[in-house]
Amino acid sequence: MSQPDPTYVLTRPDVWQSGVIFASPHSGHDYPAWFLRETRLPVSALRSSEDAFIDRLIAPALRHGAVTLAARIPRCIVDLNRGPDEIDPLVVRGVPRHPLNQRTLAGLGVIPRVVSQGRTIHDRQIDRAEADRRIATCWRPYHGALAALIAEARARFGQAILIDMHSMPHDALGHLQGMRPDMVLGNRHGLSAAARISDAVSASAETEGWTVRRNSPFSGAYICSAYGRPAQNIHVVQLEIDRSLYMDEGTITPRADFDDFAARIDRMIARLVAIRADQPGGRIAAE
Repeated sequence: MSQPDPTYVLTRPDVWQSGVIFASPHSGHDYPAWFLRETRLPVSALRSSEDAFIDRLIAPALRHGAVTLAARIPRCIVDLNRGPDEIDPLVVRGVPRHPLNQRTLAGLGVIPRVVSQGRTIHDRQIDRAEADRRIATCWRPYHGALAALIAEARARFGQAILIDMHSMPHDALGHLQGMRPDMVLGNRHGLSAAARISDAVSASAETEGWTVRRNSPFSGAYICSAYGRPAQNIHVVQLEIDRSLYMDEGTITPRADFDDFAARIDRMIARLVAIRADQPGGRIAAE
């Protein structure tokens, strides 16, 4: 069952199995005409900041009994993995130059200044009223839906497990020594998810032959910080997937073997949906 909204798609299975939610806050690709008139960049450049096709990759979670939540609004308009106060004064007119975190300084606040490769989205600043409108009409509905799902899962199943799915450019790990991992798991160094949950996510990916690195260079952003409460059995894991494994990053098109990759993700999802709160240690149920 799908619940449509202008800014996100929430899909529920007939039977929710165990309080597991798969979300994709950066795969939105509905570019409104008003935004395209205002930006200096073509859609091909804007799409470089998308987690393209992640919404397709998590869609099978519905069949396995998990809820999915995917953005429709593009990240370059509003970044749903940022706090509503992470406002860049170089983007929004009249915002005081209060202490900024590294993401906002880099132009990646809640209203982004740049897409990948540092390309500037707008020629001039936007008004604070416009920033507030985007946050009210795009950011708050998504987070309202996400918070409600987490609360419902906690009440029904005694746990909520949010797998926040992302993709990363292949070059994002170019600075690492040795073999690059296929995925980076972020749990804010244990603050957003218990070890048993993080271990289960790693194990399910490694079973499919992928290598997983933890918390470097991505340890989890706003969603992990805002919602992860392991002591209350609310666990949030951010999972970054190397885009080159399933798409051509230059043309933003699926690779010829995309379906094979998707089948492996499908099997990984099936294992994670089987994590149950009533098992000793919360381990994954036998398949």
